[in-house]
Amino acid sequence: MSRQEDERFCTTLGQEASAEFEEKKSVFIGHAKPVRTEEEALAFIKAKKAEYADARHNVWAYRLRGDILVRCSDDGEPQGSAGLPVLEVLRKSGVSDAAVVVTRYFGGILLGAGGLVRAYSHAARLAVDNAGIVTYERYTEFCLRCSYSDYQRYLAELPKFGALIDDTQFSDCVRLRFAVKTALGEPVLTRIREISGGRDVPETLGERYDCR
Repeated sequence: MSRQEDERFCTTLGQEASAEFEEKKSVFIGHAKPVRTEEEALAFIKAKKAEYADARHNVWAYRLRGDILVRCSDDGEPQGSAGLPVLEVLRKSGVSDAAVVVTRYFGGILLGAGGLVRAYSHAARLAVDNAGIVTYERYTEFCLRCSYSDYQRYLAELPKFGALIDDTQFSDCVRLRFAVKTALGEPVLTRIREISGGRDVPETLGERYDCR
């Protein structure tokens, strides 16, 4: 199993980006953006179609949670010559949770099916490259309530597990929110029980993808 296919990891785009090139007088503009939900993907597509409403075609594709949710559209180009090649760029790059729109201003010269596939693929690839590809690892989030004395011990211990400290609140006790790589969840809970003699049991808040 590759790193991209391992559910502990999420490979996506680092930022929103675009790229432009010309092929036989047609101008192709690729737009790429990381998205977390289908609603975000559709909103991105709608925004680009509105921004480039004067273009002949706004071809799009998005891929969420691997291949669990994928959609693409040729937007008037010959079937299979535009949307699917854009989607394949995401697949071959290992990128998920991302949307791509490729805008075409028609230059009057027909490219043929093969030419369209190459042009849309190239525009999508340029946009993805400009956005950058990043891999996030799955983390489990915890909330820990503890005494001030134990808190000092946890501050020394949690970095050994690569913990990310999200928030610390001080009142009659200390409320500490942190996250560790999911694979280290059980080891860190065991260590907390050892330090506190079983008094402190962190609450599991959920999971997220993050990187260090």
